[in-house]
Amino acid sequence: MSSTAPPFAQPRIESSAKRVRVLFGGKYVVDTKQAKLVWETPFYPTYFFPTSVLDPSFLRESSDHKPEPGLKIYDLVVGDHKARSAVTEFTGQDSDTKDLAGLLKIGFSAANTWLEEDERIYVHPKDPYKRVDVLQSSRQVRVALHGVELALTNRPRLLFETGLRVRTYMPLTDVRVDLLMPSDTTTECPYKGLANYFHVQLPNGDIHRDIVWYYRTPQPECGQMTGYLAFYDEKVDVWVDGEKQA
Repeated sequence: MSSTAPPFAQPRIESSAKRVRVLFGGKYVVDTKQAKLVWETPFYPTYFFPTSVLDPSFLRESSDHKPEPGLKIYDLVVGDHKARSAVTEFTGQDSDTKDLAGLLKIGFSAANTWLEEDERIYVHPKDPYKRVDVLQSSRQVRVALHGVELALTNRPRLLFETGLRVRTYMPLTDVRVDLLMPSDTTTECPYKGLANYFHVQLPNGDIHRDIVWYYRTPQPECGQMTGYLAFYDEKVDVWVDGEKQA
């Protein structure tokens, strides 16, 4: 674990300086300053905790899982509230997870609320090595699909997110909104917020699903994206300053 910057070998374990609280069933089942950030994959960290910070009275051995070396799986139980198989304890008896011995994790979606200090977090902890910047640009960006122009703007806002391709957000007024159909699809990002989607229906009737998205109320660090739409560049044709993008 000698690397000090991503990508890390897994698992990478770091102490967190933040107070972390986990709310479930009306109780803070975790309230600690001893949380660990663990990269089980290269993409984002997960909160792990020393086993001592979770009252064992909230745990019931899970009957939904076969025994696995080095792991104990528990239901999280508070009164009448139960999250099945929500807690994984690492015993150190398996060589692949020996570095996690004495720690446990709670499935992020199993809890009702996660707090860093007094701020709520979503989806997963934010990666301290990831940066998200939204920059105003004057590049001309044109988007088309099967020869039909979908958008044309000289005032895009560009989203630069560590490790991901640059995304172009365009003012609603520079997009062919008559071709957009609301979608029920949503996705969530800890850095940007909750995304809603549109389908595109071309004049010939063809529908291309979920290729446009927007953030109605983005997280504060991405607040400049309010009222802007983004297209999946991989699914449309894009020209930037007259040059077609690969």
